[in-house]
Amino acid sequence: MFRYVAYCAAMYIERVPNRNSPPAVLLRESWRENGKVRKKTVANLSGLPDELVEALRAALKGESIPASEGIASLEKAISIHDARQHGHVAAIHSVLKKSGLLGMIDSKRSRERDVVAAMIIDRIISGDSKLATVRHCDPQTASTSLGELLSLEDLHENECYAAMDWLLERQDKIQKKLAKKHLADGAPVLFDLSSSYFEGQCCELAQFGYSRDHRGDRKQVNYGIYCNTAGTPVGVEVLAGNESDRIAFPIAVERVRKDFNHKNVIFIGDRGMISGKAIDEYLRDEEGADWITALNAASIAKLERCGSIQLTFFDECDLASITHPDYPDERLVVCRNPDLAKRRSKRREALLQATEKLLAEIIKKVERKNKPLRGKDAIGVEVGKIINKKKMAKHFNLTIEDDTFAFDRNEEKIRSESATDGLYVIRSSVDKTRMTDQELVANYKNLEMVERAFRSLKSIDLNVRPIYHRLDNRVRAHIFICMLAYHIEHQMRSQLAPLLFADEQKETAAERDSVVDPVKRSDSAKKKDQTRRTPDGQHPISSFRDILNTLSAITRSRVKVEGHKKGDFKTTSTPTPYQQKILELLGATRGM
Repeated sequence: MFRYVAYCAAMYIERVPNRNSPPAVLLRESWRENGKVRKKTVANLSGLPDELVEALRAALKGESIPASEGIASLEKAISIHDARQHGHVAAIHSVLKKSGLLGMIDSKRSRERDVVAAMIIDRIISGDSKLATVRHCDPQTASTSLGELLSLEDLHENECYAAMDWLLERQDKIQKKLAKKHLADGAPVLFDLSSSYFEGQCCELAQFGYSRDHRGDRKQVNYGIYCNTAGTPVGVEVLAGNESDRIAFPIAVERVRKDFNHKNVIFIGDRGMISGKAIDEYLRDEEGADWITALNAASIAKLERCGSIQLTFFDECDLASITHPDYPDERLVVCRNPDLAKRRSKRREALLQATEKLLAEIIKKVERKNKPLRGKDAIGVEVGKIINKKKMAKHFNLTIEDDTFAFDRNEEKIRSESATDGLYVIRSSVDKTRMTDQELVANYKNLEMVERAFRSLKSIDLNVRPIYHRLDNRVRAHIFICMLAYHIEHQMRSQLAPLLFADEQKETAAERDSVVDPVKRSDSAKKKDQTRRTPDGQHPISSFRDILNTLSAITRSRVKVEGHKKGDFKTTSTPTPYQQKILELLGATRGM
């Protein structure tokens, strides 16, 4: 009884005059939206007996009446069927429309566009296969309102594959529209490459290569993501699993310059993506093309050895601008993070000690009386296994003879490496009038946004891996759908920031005391962490996944009323205050 009254809290009975006929008895629902009262008709109850209508009216008003006179009869008369999780589906669909992405996919509604929308929504909610999307739409197996909302209750898996092919033909146009909306000419473009392992042997894109998933036993597919500095993805590039950064980067340059029509652009990539060779071959002579990247460890060590980098630079500041003839007409910004230096030194010492312990075991094998280890080759093989395992060969002097083995640390090389602990060098062609040294460092650190996209695509939410599709184009379409899903998730996270653990008052590069140090959480973010509540104390702070689960509790159901002339009707459960707050932040209307 109590649960029913709570469910109908925002509903009421209204009698509407009907000229010469008896008044219409309507079950209506009202809510407040943007300061205005909205209402809708849930059902026409004109066919119900007057005593049942009065019982329902009294229940909705919270009046106490004897069960024998109404409530008990009401419970017997009303039954709920086909209750489906609805709130999260409707909210994501609303954001999909309001963001403009649905219109970018196709300006006119079609069966194909609805199927693509279903795959994007289902990817955000459950990250399952295309066959699972079909089951999630089928009335017999559905637990959500996805099929009903998009009129796809008769969806067949072959339609999913056809829609993927249809979408892939539009990928270039969609990405151009996204770039036009989210990338300004002359603004930085973040690009990075990752990989996901593959199940099966038939797809030509699936090849063995450097596995960022640490799954060397599986073939893989590589893909790169384009983002703006806010982390909004605008495009994805899919490559064979054995194609590396040197293949991906020139494709990215051509894509941004030609397809996105950005003649003035700043490319931001890591030291592997935008290497010296890539700069010389694809950027240096390109008018309007600038870059921000970093030097690798060997290049930093070279600068340190020749005296271009000295620790005295950092007595008063943690970054310094230098020049070097090897980098003409370029800016080098040397940064030193003391905390990073301590971590690297501690890790090196731990690896050295672990290696020494294992090497000492080999000495015991050589010196033991029973079946001692003998021969340079045999001893060398055992030593090689240890040295290569910990990657510490350069830090040890090894003496191997037929019947002896000895080692000690190479202190000179250890000191040489430790001199660059905590150092990294930003390399850029961007003029000082456009960006300060601090802004260069901050923009390079924005690559974290692309890494966050990869984490979400791979494991946290969207489950791009493992990939099962057999055809190249289906793999490309699958990854493109995952990118579009992340585009919507990224926007939702931004809108829901007040209810997430996100730091809404993160300092900009200009506001921070040190752009080199890790970003510190603001006082408001720390308060979120401590209280787990919003500043006004009204709502809990949750994860994105928990918020979707909360919205899923808003259901769409079919209600049957015994004796009702017009049979049954559909209704959506009333959101709780917390659910209503989520919908308001997402800009999702009450009707959904």
